[in-house]
Amino acid sequence: AALPRPDHKRPNLEQTYVPPRGEFEKELARIWTEVLGIDTVGIHDNLFDLGGHSLAASRVISRVIQTFQLKLPIKAIFDAPTVAAMASVITENQVKRASEAVLNRMLSEVEAMTEDEAQKLLAGENTRRSKGDGHG
Repeated sequence: AALPRPDHKRPNLEQTYVPPRGEFEKELARIWTEVLGIDTVGIHDNLFDLGGHSLAASRVISRVIQTFQLKLPIKAIFDAPTVAAMASVITENQVKRASEAVLNRMLSEVEAMTEDEAQKLLAGENTRRSKGDGHG
């Protein structure tokens, strides 16, 4: 009760305010503002320069994990403490997750294939290659 009421304004930072651009950045900026209790967060504003601390960092990363359904270590917020940097981490992880899903699907298809189907598929690939290489 003895503490002054915060004004919820973005602190004066050396970093110029840059608004969020895409959906990931908009969602991340919303998470930053809610956890920190401030009105705006630029994409290059460092969480810790905005008044964040280790508890706020763990809350932010928890919300990021829930919102984007990713497996991220707590230290990810220390490695990517800005909205822009975290948006890059999310993009990289979603691409990796999508690639893993495609790979798992392809592996399942190959594992389910009979020997006969595999031979036909390989014969078809060899025919296409020989036609496409200028020698066939």
